[in-house]
Amino acid sequence: MLLERIYDEDLAQASYFIGCQAKGEAIVVDPRRDVDEYLAIAAKNGMKIVAVTETHIHADYLSGTRELAARTGAATYVSDEGGPDWTYGPAFDEAVRMKDGHEITLGNITVKGVHTPGHTPEHFSFLITDGAQSSEPGFMLTGDFVFVGDLGRPDLLDEAAGGIDTRFGGAKDLFSSLRNRFLTLPDYVQVLPAHGSGSACGKALGAIAMTTVGYERNFSWWAPYLRANDEQGFIDELLSGQPDAHAYFGRMKVQNKVGPAVIGDVTDLTEYTAERLTQALAADSVIFVDTRGNSEVHEGTVDRSLNIPGTAKAASYGAWVYDPEVETRPLVLLAETAEMAAEMRDHLVRVGIDSVKGYVTSLNGLELITPKLVRPEDLNGFAHVMLLDVRNKTEFAEGHLPGAAQLSGGRVLWHQDRLPKDGTIVTYCQSGVRNSVAASALRRAGYDVAELKGSYLGWVAVAGNEPVTSKSPAAVAA
Repeated sequence: MLLERIYDEDLAQASYFIGCQAKGEAIVVDPRRDVDEYLAIAAKNGMKIVAVTETHIHADYLSGTRELAARTGAATYVSDEGGPDWTYGPAFDEAVRMKDGHEITLGNITVKGVHTPGHTPEHFSFLITDGAQSSEPGFMLTGDFVFVGDLGRPDLLDEAAGGIDTRFGGAKDLFSSLRNRFLTLPDYVQVLPAHGSGSACGKALGAIAMTTVGYERNFSWWAPYLRANDEQGFIDELLSGQPDAHAYFGRMKVQNKVGPAVIGDVTDLTEYTAERLTQALAADSVIFVDTRGNSEVHEGTVDRSLNIPGTAKAASYGAWVYDPEVETRPLVLLAETAEMAAEMRDHLVRVGIDSVKGYVTSLNGLELITPKLVRPEDLNGFAHVMLLDVRNKTEFAEGHLPGAAQLSGGRVLWHQDRLPKDGTIVTYCQSGVRNSVAASALRRAGYDVAELKGSYLGWVAVAGNEPVTSKSPAAVAA
């Protein structure tokens, strides 16, 4: 059996390629939309991808299940559990709708679907049996059910999909799934989750790629609650301290349920000259994306541009500043080469931003403006109507500037009703990276923004500055 983990550092997301070497057939679980890597693995190993599936209706990225099936002709398998509110849409009419216990066979390999609700009502995990070695499963792909050191949060439907108090039922389901599904497995079963450290789908995900049932049974934070059958204690601990859910998660939920658009073959990006880009910006027919770090952006950038620093986190930050449901203008990227621009485009399609049109290789010949900054030592005398902390609410609770309000960078565009329309807003994050991203989106939306130079770390480094700490959710403004 071949089992490969394909990990996206940008979104802290893992997909899996599982193949039977004897028969030359493979299945991919939880693919992303830029599918060339899966095709390359198949070609390298002389395999054909004959099946594609996913553990659940994802919230943090746009699924590549339909994309990969269209490219390979593979059969598609999706959950048929969770009730009518969580039934996949007509775009999946040709898919096999799986009930609990459904089996997919690839030569010697059996992939068994196990309904594990909690994170979402329709959630599946997959038990993998390598028949050439054993008649019993040795691996479990747990999706957003069990992570290394944590569990999938059950509150995303409330936070991102418009649910009302669904978190409590989800937490109960998660407790049941652990007791009746996960903990009934032998200790040796290897656990391969869909996310790692940095994902917002849990609050304390580990950086290690895999764990085992036995390790989680003995050392996870939740195991004592299961041993004591303390469901309420489990629920209270699970729901406390969850990080902010990014606003774009709601869009992902809807599109993944309905069925993401199939991209198909992509065309080469257009290289813009400074003159052509200047004309397009003057006509307001494109949006420029400055891909440099915040310190370089602060030295000069294009007016009303968006800051998405580098390729590595392009999907994460791109979804903060660009909403394809309301924005129709295409993106032109700052990229040294066509290859770098194409790589960034691949990241952006993972969150449904399909509108990258071209790139420009430098800022030479473009008119630049200097973003407004305020030094920490000048803040008290600087006229402003709001001091905005764009970090996560858990970071805010651990320490923030006096008088600051909190609204995380992934939510600012969707909660402008909480922002003053007139006057200067001073924004900050921890070190300045996220702040530059969020501030660029606010400037483009018409707000007068001044970034706190050095952000929180710069402010606390000034003698005499003492942060406010608060663990009370009531003290968090957003």
